[in-house]
Amino acid sequence: MNTLEDIINNYLDFCEFQKRLDAKTLKAYRIDLRQFCEMACAKSIPQLTTDVLENFITKLHQTYKPRTAKRKIAALKAFFHYLEYKGIMTSSPLNKIQTKFREPIILPKVIPLHIIETFLSAMYQQRTLAKSPYQKRCVIRDIAVIELLFATGIRISELCSLKPADINLYDQDILIRGKGSKERKIQLGNDNVISILHEYQEECRADIETCGYFFINRLKQRLSEQSVREMINKYCTLAAIDLHITPHMFRHSFATCLLEADVDIRYIQEMLGHSSIHITEIYTHVAMSKQKDILTTKHPRKNLSI
Repeated sequence: MNTLEDIINNYLDFCEFQKRLDAKTLKAYRIDLRQFCEMACAKSIPQLTTDVLENFITKLHQTYKPRTAKRKIAALKAFFHYLEYKGIMTSSPLNKIQTKFREPIILPKVIPLHIIETFLSAMYQQRTLAKSPYQKRCVIRDIAVIELLFATGIRISELCSLKPADINLYDQDILIRGKGSKERKIQLGNDNVISILHEYQEECRADIETCGYFFINRLKQRLSEQSVREMINKYCTLAAIDLHITPHMFRHSFATCLLEADVDIRYIQEMLGHSSIHITEIYTHVAMSKQKDILTTKHPRKNLSI
């Protein structure tokens, strides 16, 4: 009889080779299911009783934030669905357990526009102050990275994975490979963004083609996500910005600015690569400045004569 660990390994192979899940999802499933085995103290399928699962879920809520607990429960549900599909289990014991719970709304953190302006101004100033061709190339790359983050709302993982062929400066668009290998195209609508991307491409063309990725580091290898975070911290210091800025905050700022400009939320959903409109709707809670403007200028109370 196969152990629970053996069945989980078979399930992970099924996810990789038949469901074709991406590497990050597989890694998360592997961690979550291994943790389930350890916390539930279960070695075989018959040991996975309702009581065992209820205790496990209780431990999750005691240990993790709601969002993390929700993700781990989702991984477990997918595993039990596989057990039913394979006939290993006739009915999932999770069906008898209340797994839904209220998750607090955590609003996305955005960067105020004046801070983005200060940030970019400091970067362009560093390009002017560069003392060597090497320093200038590095600053040009850094500007291209930040301009693209803000111009497209691209995820940092998607940006670092861009290939040279994904950047089409002739048609002025980029091809983004998002979660679950889903592809989307984003138009580059700003001349300054196109200009800096073109300048970076011309400066580093040979190294880009050798590396195989569009954004490269000083060793002429793929630029890492951690390098981008360190880059942002560096320019925050140079610009005397106290706000802690992360790459993902440019994505939040992109979406919020478009929403405040009355762009249809379904267009924003498509540009962000969200699978559901409900994910994008979180930005409606953030666009408070637009709400204030509407209620100040368009509310009928303004026209009442008392």
